[in-house]
Amino acid sequence: MRVQSHSRQPYRSFFTSARIKQLDTFLTAQYRSPHMGVADEIVAIVDEHNTVLGSAPRREMRAKALPHRATYVLVFNSQDQLYVQKRTLTKDVFPGYYDPAAGGVVLAGEDYPQGALREVEEEMGVRGVPLTALFEFYHKDAHNRVWGAAFSCVYDGEIVLQEEEVESGFFMATAEILQLAETEPFTPDGLYVLKRYIAENHPESKQDEVEQE
Repeated sequence: MRVQSHSRQPYRSFFTSARIKQLDTFLTAQYRSPHMGVADEIVAIVDEHNTVLGSAPRREMRAKALPHRATYVLVFNSQDQLYVQKRTLTKDVFPGYYDPAAGGVVLAGEDYPQGALREVEEEMGVRGVPLTALFEFYHKDAHNRVWGAAFSCVYDGEIVLQEEEVESGFFMATAEILQLAETEPFTPDGLYVLKRYIAENHPESKQDEVEQE
């Protein structure tokens, strides 16, 4: 699938505004009780082919390194700058790291688009903005076995950070983000998503070869 650059081609929406409104009730935490802690979230568990096998509490998924699904949303502004988050020190994986993508685990009963819309609203207060589907991928490291789905959007509104998960954030040009990643810790899966996005949408400015984990 060829995904066009925000700055070069008309923005192509994965969701229409009507579809987003239809999902508003879902985003009021259909799958998460307001009294449920993050560690108690019920997460979709998959196999090596990304087929859903069942579900498990998030704490069990982390403890057993169970393969699961996650979403990654690259949030650009109209100047083609990308929002970078600084994760809180209480995160259960990569605490205190920078992350070029909003997103998180896909909950039981969710699909990727639903999870992406929920996460970008929870973490940054972004809502009512169409998402563009980019690509799916598998990532494995010492902390994670995850089937990810990447999305992008353009947003110039107010950023409202989820204080439990996001310490701070800022917009920055993608080339500058890659430079920052040479000296500061970044989530490896988020950095993979950014590098692959650049390789597929800005081939003339590849900074690194992107290799699938």
